[in-house]
Amino acid sequence: MKQQEITKLSVEDLNSRIADVSTQLTKMKLTHGVAPMENPIQIRKVRRTVARLKTELTKREAQA
Repeated sequence: MKQQEITKLSVEDLNSRIADVSTQLTKMKLTHGVAPMENPIQIRKVRRTVARLKTELTKREAQA
């Protein structure tokens, strides 16, 4: 998910996306622990997406 897409989301959408992507990240980590993933770089991308979403949420809370 790109930063431009994240800035267009509402606060409620940000919270729901954070929850969804965090569960996806957890599942990916567990799967990778059991059997190595074909492309473990996906974990990094998902982790950074979570960070981008949380950063945008924090930025909006600071403005309010």
